[in-house]
Amino acid sequence: MIEPREILLGHGSGGRMGRQLIEEVFLRAFGGSESFAPDAAALDFPQGPGKLAFTTDSFVVDPLFFPGGDIGKLAVCGTVNDLAASGARPLYLSAGFIIEEGFPLADLMAVVRSMAQTARAAGVRVVCGDTKVVDRGKCDKLFINTAGVGWLSEALAGLGSGKAIRPGDLLLLNGPIAEHGMAVMAAREGMAASAELVSDCAPLGGLVEELLRAAPRTRFLRDATRGGLSAVVVELAEGLGLGIELEEEAIPLGQAARGLCEAFGFDPLYVANEGKMVAVVPPEEAPAALEALRGHPLGRQAALIGAVTAEHPGRVLLRTAIGGIRVVDLPAGRQLPRIC
Repeated sequence: MIEPREILLGHGSGGRMGRQLIEEVFLRAFGGSESFAPDAAALDFPQGPGKLAFTTDSFVVDPLFFPGGDIGKLAVCGTVNDLAASGARPLYLSAGFIIEEGFPLADLMAVVRSMAQTARAAGVRVVCGDTKVVDRGKCDKLFINTAGVGWLSEALAGLGSGKAIRPGDLLLLNGPIAEHGMAVMAAREGMAASAELVSDCAPLGGLVEELLRAAPRTRFLRDATRGGLSAVVVELAEGLGLGIELEEEAIPLGQAARGLCEAFGFDPLYVANEGKMVAVVPPEEAPAALEALRGHPLGRQAALIGAVTAEHPGRVLLRTAIGGIRVVDLPAGRQLPRIC
C-alpha cells in the first residue's frame, strides 16, 4: 500500500516505491497487467487493407482541473481526436507522466482515473506508459505525453490532406466554439464558475463515424484546437490555394463563452476547442451530414458555417453580423497559453 500522500523522488527511481506506484495507481486504473504493460505492449489490429495511423501529443494545461475536464481527460481526448480527424478508428494509447516531487498522490489518482474513464468512453485502451519524477520546481506539477495508434481504411487515407476539396464544398462544425479556452481561462483566474461555461473536451471518434456513414465522400476533417477555428480554415485555404467564406451568424457561440471573450478581449475564432470538428463535405451530402451530426450527443448544435470558393484564393473572408466583410488570418503570437 502506498503510504506517502505526495509523490517523492523515490517513486521515479525504478525501485520498490516505483513498482508500488505502477501497481496501485496505473495498473488499477488501466485494467491490470493483462491490459497494461509499463514498457511495451503487444497489440492486435484489424485484418484487411488499410494503414496504421499514429500520432503523439503533450499536455501542459494550467490549471490541471477545470470545469468540464482535467489534464487526464484532455490527454485522451486530444489524441483520440487527432486520430479520428485523419479518418482512423482510434484503438490504443500510451501515456507518459512527468511528475513534480511533492505532487499530491490523490490528484494523480484522480487524473489517472479520469484518463481510464475517458478511454473507455472513447472505445480505446491505454496499453503502456512511463513515469518520471523530477525535483521540486523543475516542472509545473504534472505533464502528460500520449501517443495513439489507430486503423485507417484505404478509402479514407487522404482525408486529412484536404486535397479532394473543390469549390462549392461546404463547411460544417459540430457545435459552439471557444468553450474550452474560456473555461480554462476562468479557472486560471479564479473566477466564479458559470454552470453554462464548461470545457467542450470530448472524444469525437463516434461522432466522426456517424458523419462518415452519412457522408462517405467527406473531403476533410480537422479538430479545432490551438488557434481555434481560424487556424483550421486559414491553413486549409492557404494550403490548397482556394478561398473560404464564413458566415459569422452561422458559427455557434454560447452566451457564456461570448461574454468572457468580450471581457478579456479574445476573438472567439482564435480560442481553442477540445471537442469541435470542422468537416468539409460536397454540397449534395451536406444535408445528410448535418442530420448525422445533430443526431449525435456531441453534435446537437451542428451548423453549416461556410463554403469553399475559387474566388480570393488563399484567403478566408468572414461575413459579419452587420453585413461587412472581414479577413480572417492566422493568430499572431500567443493568445492564451497552456490551454492543452
